[in-house]
Amino acid sequence: MPGHFEPLPGGGAAVALDDVEISIIRSLAVQLLELIGPGPAENGSGDPLAELFAEGPSEPPSDPVLRRLFPDAYGGPGGGSASPEEAEEQRAHSAEFRRFTENDLRARKREDALAVIRSLDALTSVDKEGGVLKLSRGESERWLGALNDLRLAIGSRLEVVDEEDTDHLYGLPDEDPRKPMVMAYLWLGGLQETLVTTLMP
Repeated sequence: MPGHFEPLPGGGAAVALDDVEISIIRSLAVQLLELIGPGPAENGSGDPLAELFAEGPSEPPSDPVLRRLFPDAYGGPGGGSASPEEAEEQRAHSAEFRRFTENDLRARKREDALAVIRSLDALTSVDKEGGVLKLSRGESERWLGALNDLRLAIGSRLEVVDEEDTDHLYGLPDEDPRKPMVMAYLWLGGLQETLVTTLMP
């Protein structure tokens, strides 16, 4: 079980984590929360009805990591062959889509990251040296979302566009300042892959 998820009887997944691994994942999840930002209630609204009808932003975020986490729904990097009229139409559709979906998407990503933090805190409150983290099916799905977001965020900082871009990362010398980030990216990828496997029927 060390370093990878295994299925639990009746659904869910388990993974053995030591205190260093717990600290790394928790720290990354906290940073992800800070990056995503507070929800409407945390900003002082407190009105659930108003929050339900609150519109999100129509422009993509300026931060490249947030752009990766909240991409345009239409067009995007591969849409370079579109005519100016088509590109403008794609931008308009993306703005409209973003306006009505980004708040919900941000809320879901916050909940995923919080689920990771809470389950790790529960584990360390029982055993200070780490232990076996056991997740229900629902918690496993939250973890899967958070692991995906963490890899997208780190991959954006490493300028990884797709998985083929990771080949050159394996050979980085130890003194390269990106090395710890690369190691985290690859390790989280292994966790994510084994968690997906445990959730498959």
